[in-house]
Amino acid sequence: MLIKVFGSAFFGVEATTITIEVNIVKGVGYHLVGLPDNAIKESNYRIAAALQNNQYKIPGKRITINMAPADLRKEGSAYDLPIAMGILAASGQVKSKDIANYLIMGELSLDGSLQPIRGALPIAIKARAEGFKGFILPKSNAREAAIVNDLEVFGVDNILEVIKFFDEEHQIEQTIIDTREEFSKGLDFPEFDFADVKGQESIKRCMEIAAAGGHNIILIGPPGAGKTMLAKRLPSILPPMTLHEALETTKIHSVVGKVKDTGLMTQRPFRSPHHTISNVALVGGGSYPQPGEISLSHNGVLFLDELPEFKREVLEVMRQPLEDREVTISRAKFTVTYPSSFMLVASMNPSPSGYFNDGTNPVSSSPAEMQRYLSKISGPLLDRIDIHIEVTPVPFEKLTEERKSESSVSIRRRVTLARELQTERFKASKTIHYNAQMNVNQIRKYCVLDEESKTLLKTAMEQLNLSARAYDRILKVSRTIADLQNTPNINQSHIAEAIQYRSLDREGWLG
Repeated sequence: MLIKVFGSAFFGVEATTITIEVNIVKGVGYHLVGLPDNAIKESNYRIAAALQNNQYKIPGKRITINMAPADLRKEGSAYDLPIAMGILAASGQVKSKDIANYLIMGELSLDGSLQPIRGALPIAIKARAEGFKGFILPKSNAREAAIVNDLEVFGVDNILEVIKFFDEEHQIEQTIIDTREEFSKGLDFPEFDFADVKGQESIKRCMEIAAAGGHNIILIGPPGAGKTMLAKRLPSILPPMTLHEALETTKIHSVVGKVKDTGLMTQRPFRSPHHTISNVALVGGGSYPQPGEISLSHNGVLFLDELPEFKREVLEVMRQPLEDREVTISRAKFTVTYPSSFMLVASMNPSPSGYFNDGTNPVSSSPAEMQRYLSKISGPLLDRIDIHIEVTPVPFEKLTEERKSESSVSIRRRVTLARELQTERFKASKTIHYNAQMNVNQIRKYCVLDEESKTLLKTAMEQLNLSARAYDRILKVSRTIADLQNTPNINQSHIAEAIQYRSLDREGWLG
């Protein structure tokens, strides 16, 4: 008897429906075809034990299982449940009249219980698009899949529940989520607040500008100055995610199995990989490509602490994703593209010792050591960082102040208003949403300077030995400063403030 059961595979953040054809005839043998990987080839052992422990069995006949399309490689153990249900239906141990209306996925334990799967959200989106009546999957993934409206989602704990469901002996409770209500409930305030930061008013101002314009930023300062503390609080002042951004972010985390029980991600991600990270772990890849840290940071913040400690070749692979805001990974038979629109926040010591130009500390580094340390950050990478700011240690008097600093709620309010101005400004563009994304033509259009501002910028570039790459960055940042003040035109004060945020372009830092 021939039975068709449906599962799914995902490539990048998009899913593809897989037809699992099970044919059982007289004879002996078990044949699994259709480019399965080792985890799928081993499924017959898990299936046999799971069925036996639930008073069912694999029939002693010739079983042929084809996973179509046969030229598409399938991977993972999530096909255990659909293959098992196909065998039961083809051998007449379970009713099959309604089985083709459901998409089924799940990894079996030997006792028949189900383990979580990856990619539940993109699979559910595909199931709805292809007109399936419902999606049966492990209960731990049910809330994630139920984000998709107009699709019946059934979370189960054991294969026995699925068997009884198709035999019409047992009804599985449908998982229902009001996506918009879930989204609005999830917009709680992040754990870290700028109100906890003593002093550092100029740095907080700089962080506000970076958040308002989506600018990449690097913090330079000695150990203990508060660079990491400030970076961790940046997500708390970014504008709240839209529902579209939340769904997009959840899809990426879903394919690597990092979505929590809440289902929908409503907080902007903050990723902080260790400096020993590899190229593949950062940008994604592998023989079967998975998203890397830059994609897991999509719509959020990627924090690289101690930037010069990262391998130079690892940092260089970020250049193209920073520019294009997506990363494409190619293999012989397929290509996947992951979105990677994130804010880069980096930190570094000003020298190997960490105390360059610090009169209170005798530790110093030679010019050769300084040059070797700073040269780990290439010019092209630095070119993609709009704001450089020096962070100095907080004086004792500031640390012991009782007065609370301004909260993240207040700062976020100003940031959100500035982003709304930018959304209106770039509404005709599909790819540009905030100032940091402006190209040369848009800079010329929206960053027009009066004569006084031009004179100031020219003088600064000559006297401070600013590099040519600093010019456009200064204009972008000054446009954001003007937006924070709700000023239609850039003036001299905006340019003057933006000039302060190009420390590493000055002669003597990177040579």
